[in-house]
Amino acid sequence: MDLFSSEKNGNFIKLPLVDADVVYCPSFFTSEEATTYFETLTHQTNWQQDDITLFGKTYPQPRLTSLYATNSKPYSYSGITMFPKPYTDILKEIQRKIQTVSEENFTTVLLNLYRDGNDSNGWHSDDEKELGRNPVIASVSLGADRIFHFRNKKDKSVKHKLILENGSLLLMKGATQHTWQHQLPKSKKVIKPRINLTFRSIK
Repeated sequence: MDLFSSEKNGNFIKLPLVDADVVYCPSFFTSEEATTYFETLTHQTNWQQDDITLFGKTYPQPRLTSLYATNSKPYSYSGITMFPKPYTDILKEIQRKIQTVSEENFTTVLLNLYRDGNDSNGWHSDDEKELGRNPVIASVSLGADRIFHFRNKKDKSVKHKLILENGSLLLMKGATQHTWQHQLPKSKKVIKPRINLTFRSIK
């Protein structure tokens, strides 16, 4: 399937990242779909706030999270191990639409609720061993627009920035997680919440 000319799901933009395969569709879902998904997931998701340890100090993670999967395999990152809950109907619906362009049968989705601009996610790569080599990550954004950064692992002065819009889909494939990091920085300008769904396959 041609990711860059899908008539059904809008046009994808290929990001200019060396040794990576990243495409972005700012309007993969309609505004009506995005609003319905956002409101439903806000109220129906079993959100939790885990503690995270950085440089020997433990803090509440600056966002709420939840893990769902088609299997019972846990997912670990940054010293946190999450155990999944069964997929809900709305998550199945979103995943079916994404799989029409991703060509990946995802098993797991990690949901993040950024309550306002004070919530964030620091520099990292989705390169945990249970994801296997060259994992496909599909990232859906619902709610407030947020700035998203990429940073090259070899030369951290090489960066790329884009705005993740309501109803958008970002697909990261190939060697992206091995060659680049990404983050969602804090923002004093954002006062509304955002939900991010990152679909992945646990090997």
